[in-house]
Amino acid sequence: QVQLVESGGGLAQPGGSLRLSCAASGSIFRIYTMGWFRQAPGKQRDLVATITRGDTTNYADSVKGRFTISRDNAKNTVYLQMNNLEPEDTAVYYCNRVPSPFGSWGQGTQVTVSS
Repeated sequence: QVQLVESGGGLAQPGGSLRLSCAASGSIFRIYTMGWFRQAPGKQRDLVATITRGDTTNYADSVKGRFTISRDNAKNTVYLQMNNLEPEDTAVYYCNRVPSPFGSWGQGTQVTVSS
């Protein structure tokens, strides 16, 4: 079973940057489309960015032009570079396979954007 471990969250000021990492176990990681999701308090979990095995990327409108998803298959890791952060980006961020998530989710990493 694939295990996912997210890291890199924290407190950032509006306009600031953070880089999230998601380390996945399993040697076949490289064949999957992966995505970053986020869930704000009291809201549903939303998909914000995806990256295919061929490095094609897609973004939700709310983060387009500010966030960049990338992957390093040699390290079984997916990244999310977040620039020009806004208070509305405050959420717990998770990674998982897209469109069919692995059975278990990681613990997520908290991102808080506040002055």
